[in-house]
Amino acid sequence: MQKVDINIYYGTVCSIHTTYNQGIFIWCFMPTRLQIAKKDIVNLFENSTRKVFDNSAIEKILDEDRNSWRLTQSITTSEFISFLLDNKLEKARFDFPSRPIIRYTWGKVPFYELLLQLKPNCYFSHYTAMYFHDLTEQIPKTIYVNEEQSSKPRLSATLKQFAIDMAFKKSTRLSKNVTEFEGYKIQLLNGKHTGNAGVVNMTGPNNENLLVTNIERTLLDITVRPEYAGGVFEVLKAYKLAKNMVSVNKLCALLKKLDYLYPYHQAIGFYLQKAGGYSDRLDLLKKFEIKYDFYLAHKMGQCDYSPEWRLFYPKGF
Repeated sequence: MQKVDINIYYGTVCSIHTTYNQGIFIWCFMPTRLQIAKKDIVNLFENSTRKVFDNSAIEKILDEDRNSWRLTQSITTSEFISFLLDNKLEKARFDFPSRPIIRYTWGKVPFYELLLQLKPNCYFSHYTAMYFHDLTEQIPKTIYVNEEQSSKPRLSATLKQFAIDMAFKKSTRLSKNVTEFEGYKIQLLNGKHTGNAGVVNMTGPNNENLLVTNIERTLLDITVRPEYAGGVFEVLKAYKLAKNMVSVNKLCALLKKLDYLYPYHQAIGFYLQKAGGYSDRLDLLKKFEIKYDFYLAHKMGQCDYSPEWRLFYPKGF
């Protein structure tokens, strides 16, 4: 005859008594301080409005609540994270070539919400913003997450035509900070400092709150970097789809605020004209000075030329 008694303390098995014939065997399992505090620890994470954490955020929680949970100083952040991973915490690893980024989520977190925790104050831009604003008929497989550079003094360089020509005959510099995650390419951009100009709150597909460039900022960004938008033909399509949504006044105001060295107003005016339906608003772009020949994109090969906008664009565009 065998009889088994199991004693449970705070949800944790602490001893097992086995009676076998005339012998009694006892296995004792003393609960750890983490196991004893498990209910309080889980309640804290369950009730927190924050659901995505990095290592330092979890370390801060441990430091602030260690005493109330009666945890010894010997319990490390690594041990605490391991304990949480055995419960509801999940680990997301992004193997960017610059350096891996690890984030922890308490339970399932919407995909786009998680991506906005990769960098402080980052937001979605370019092709991803086009997708959110219905400015593309494609479903992009690359997601663009933009973290702005720190503020720097503006260079007092003077444009020269030969310098523009030389620059646009070469390929543009593109971010190589890309990784694969859940079937998507995630590309981290280190964009121009704008103070998040033209970045707005938007409700995502799972009712999550997202930061995304607005329509005007998106059109400006993809004009500057069509490579992050599927190319110039996709950019033109975005201008066509934006016809009844965009404010050209806001677009021009934003262009002035961002104060680019290159005359991107010529490319914007060309796109607006090519898209059609903007004829009553083209004068706003023509108020900008046109004094240089410019290019719709880098390294285009054979080109046609628009005398009106003094702009080279791909042949047959």
